[in-house]
Amino acid sequence: MNTALQKRFWKEVSVRPEAAGYGIYLDDKPLKTPLKGSLLAPTMAVAKGIAEEWDAVEEKINPLHMHLTRCANATLDKVVIDHVAVAGMLAEYGATDLLCYRAEGPTELVMRQAEAWDPMLEWMFEKYGVTLISTAGIMHVPQPNDGQIKLQAAVSAYDPWRLTALHDLVTISGSLVLGLAVATKHLSAEAVWPLSRIDETWQEEQWGIDDSARAGAEVKRSDFIKAAKLMDLLDQP
Repeated sequence: MNTALQKRFWKEVSVRPEAAGYGIYLDDKPLKTPLKGSLLAPTMAVAKGIAEEWDAVEEKINPLHMHLTRCANATLDKVVIDHVAVAGMLAEYGATDLLCYRAEGPTELVMRQAEAWDPMLEWMFEKYGVTLISTAGIMHVPQPNDGQIKLQAAVSAYDPWRLTALHDLVTISGSLVLGLAVATKHLSAEAVWPLSRIDETWQEEQWGIDDSARAGAEVKRSDFIKAAKLMDLLDQP
């Protein structure tokens, strides 16, 4: 069903164990994905999180306020079907990673990027044996092919639910390195988010804050934190 802005029609929300996962019920009606598949969560923690979103609805359903439900729909209707394609798309971020393209100046910004990003590239080598080459400017620099093969394997190993969470971590930050750092719990989402915003923070310091840009950034930050929360819930029973 198209849930966008429909009125609340249920009194109670419950979670029920089923053969293939945990179902979420609105009274006696099981939740379905937009493609009419069964919305089954892989863990009780995820199922409870989804149930809480539906229980929090007061009058009308607003999907924008239901992050875990949206992730469940994306996982079951898209990622499960196109796992190879999604993994490949995310792995390609390693070929043009945000952390590899540095400012040519001024010196303070160059140093700020190096201090924040060099340790992350070092971690990438220690964790995955992958060396990513950084450059000054925006001209594309080819990355070693063996490293890209390793990144493809690392990303492809994620199950569909974790791949959905990783998708948001990578695409919102613009960095496979930063996304993997959160996904593997090397750093928290709160610690990583500022690392993805060094250029924007610098511009704000020089020219002031644009309210609309700041509002958009806050939406992205919130979604980034929520993606990390999904990854955490997937690690719970």
